[in-house]
Amino acid sequence: MKRSPGLVVWFSGLPGSGKSTIAELIIKNVGRKSEKKIILVSMDSIRKKIFPKPNYADQERDAAYRSFVLIGSFLSKAGATVLLDATGHKLAWRYFARKECPRFVEVYIKCPIEICIKRESTRKNNNAVRKKLYLNALARLRKGKRISGLGKVPGVDEPFEESPSAEIVLDSSHESPRLLAEKAIKKLRRFDPKIFQ
Repeated sequence: MKRSPGLVVWFSGLPGSGKSTIAELIIKNVGRKSEKKIILVSMDSIRKKIFPKPNYADQERDAAYRSFVLIGSFLSKAGATVLLDATGHKLAWRYFARKECPRFVEVYIKCPIEICIKRESTRKNNNAVRKKLYLNALARLRKGKRISGLGKVPGVDEPFEESPSAEIVLDSSHESPRLLAEKAIKKLRRFDPKIFQ
């Protein structure tokens, strides 16, 4: 008997927009009620496995996002509901996900870069480059100074390409992650009411 594919939900947005926090809150909230498994796949963890010493070059990023999408697609075709957590600033990567995933929803977490910069600079993170992601990128832009381990930063070096096809858009500039997670769950019910109760 053929298994019906699960839903793939990609939480996209600039670093610091709150997408990871919102996705984790959804897993925590929905996971308690649902009988089916919900899997969170994070680009940060996938990249570390595929590229232990990443250089963040364009070819490497393309390969990382391709692997990221295919993992989500394979899991969904096995019947799992998959939440993808990744900036995904290039439309081509999200279009690839739409093509590969039979049931796909994009949740775009919109947030002004000024707020993202403030959040990232106060983030509790042991990785100094990641903690000062934007500040380092802006310093590099001003001074032309090379920073080891820092690739192109979306929002500074490259634009975030907003998708006209995003099924759900949430503005995280003024509302709490908890409230946004609740809003996302309500909106996701129309795509899978059994999972997002």
